[in-house]
Amino acid sequence: MSANQSPTGQQPTATYDSAFMKACRREPVPHTPVWFMRQAGRSLPEYHKVREGIPMLESCTRPELVAEITLQPVRRHGVDAAVYFSDIVVPLKAIGIDLDIKPGVGPVVEKPIRTRADLARLRDLTPEDVSYVTEAIGLLTAELGPTPLIGFAGAPFTLASYLVEGGPSRTYENAKAIMYGDPELWADLLDRLADITAAFLKVQIEAGASAVQLFDSWAGALAPADYRRSVLPASSKVLKAVEGYGVPRIHFGVGTGELLQLMGEAGADVVGVDYRVALDEAARRVGPGKALQGNLDPAVLFASTAAVEAKTREVLHDAKDLEGHIFNLGHGVMPSTDPDALTRLTEFVHTETAR
Repeated sequence: MSANQSPTGQQPTATYDSAFMKACRREPVPHTPVWFMRQAGRSLPEYHKVREGIPMLESCTRPELVAEITLQPVRRHGVDAAVYFSDIVVPLKAIGIDLDIKPGVGPVVEKPIRTRADLARLRDLTPEDVSYVTEAIGLLTAELGPTPLIGFAGAPFTLASYLVEGGPSRTYENAKAIMYGDPELWADLLDRLADITAAFLKVQIEAGASAVQLFDSWAGALAPADYRRSVLPASSKVLKAVEGYGVPRIHFGVGTGELLQLMGEAGADVVGVDYRVALDEAARRVGPGKALQGNLDPAVLFASTAAVEAKTREVLHDAKDLEGHIFNLGHGVMPSTDPDALTRLTEFVHTETAR
């Protein structure tokens, strides 16, 4: 089932006719919908206040805290969708991988996965492993009403990169060494991660998420031929696994301009575009039948209001002939972004695109 169909045998949900969901389905919208990657947290003083003294991964397991943080940008900015507050390594932690998110560094894995024997540590994810996700989404959908909630997960390649490298990397030498040197092990690793990721997305959808986004944050480190051979099958498996739910599926990566056609082939309904490729060119690369999401450079928000509006008009101009467009940044909100700039940007896009 595609995002252009309502779930068979079910009445449309409260979010079904929202601007965000219509744009995902490539239907006419009252205005271009807006949400921001990493809108839940980071730049908001109210976020830092409620999370004070609570480690990141612990905060992801507290349903009431998750709900509060997820709702904060909806209240403040008036965005058209909420995004579930979590982290891409949460499902790995939930199945027992010894990892932590270290401030200023990112996810760090105590014992990297680099051999076939290590695969045994990647057991199946069950709903009971992440019962706090189900509880938090229940709280959120009760509060959000007609505002859609976007669930998300890390794509197999990005999760594999963290697991193999042991943490963030700029070169991915260990991951690529397995990918090139032991392709069977690599394929088995990504296939197992695809199952874990699909299970995590299913929990979110069944709890009430209106859409999901698959983040392949580090896929831009790959050449197209390597992506097609060594990554695309696993990402496609994830997206196919949740197709039957009928919720929109968004696929996003950073530095993936050369991969946009392949990412479109992976099976998502919406392809996220970073700020390096104009949306009209991205549409040409992705091909017909997909909505696009993006793609203002997050750094623009540090400029004057006039400059932000000028750059936003450029994005909207590039998007004017798209089949469907969701306005977003070309990557996540930077921590030192002025929250008021995001509020003004949301209102500006809504006003400029009102139909």
